[in-house]
Amino acid sequence: MPSGPARSARHPLAPAAACVVVVDLLSFTTSVGVAVEAGAAVHPYRWRDATAVAYAERVGAALAVGRSEATPDHPWTLSPAALRAAPMPSRLVLPSPNGSTIAAEAGGATVVAASLRNRTAVARWLADRGYGSVDRPLAVIAAGERWPDGSLRPALEDLLGAGAVLSALARTGTGGTPSPEASAAATLWAATRDPVAALHGCDSGRELYEYGFPQDVAVAAEIDSSTTVPVLVDGAFQEAAP
Repeated sequence: MPSGPARSARHPLAPAAACVVVVDLLSFTTSVGVAVEAGAAVHPYRWRDATAVAYAERVGAALAVGRSEATPDHPWTLSPAALRAAPMPSRLVLPSPNGSTIAAEAGGATVVAASLRNRTAVARWLADRGYGSVDRPLAVIAAGERWPDGSLRPALEDLLGAGAVLSALARTGTGGTPSPEASAAATLWAATRDPVAALHGCDSGRELYEYGFPQDVAVAAEIDSSTTVPVLVDGAFQEAAP
């Protein structure tokens, strides 16, 4: 779901946005941040199938597999906790049906991967470049999840993450006039007394607990632990220049 002062449209996801901030806390953008701060260039990819294998070979990258498919020889998955513990390749293809798809659909806009871990760093980076102004419109997109039939499942964690970025941006004194959606997301973040508990207790967090990956939620809940700002350049998320 879009949040932010987006104005008229040039592409379907982020109308007229000069910059699109993708928020997919559990776990795409959290994993992107962990991998990029460890030195990897992360190629987002929509599907985890044979086409992903071919794509990884084409770009000379390791391919992240499903959490349950990881082995000691191939430890890279969408799990941020597993990525933190793994030796990091120089290039990594990270399939994700939500965050990766949004990044791919962002048109010619600058694309940034945000999470709770880097929300203040992202906000400062946006403010320094004037994103959110009339001349450089900004869209912050809460990715959401999917129901088994493929339809959108709104995700509290991503709305909170979007609000966290927007709240931090507002504190810089820049960013222009937010849309009602952006204001609502920022208000939700400010009103959430314990966002860490909310992340652990939301549907997606409980789902990861049930699957045996509670540490992924713990990593995603590390608020402002990172100063890395991953920006999509030539098809891969890389650390933004200062």
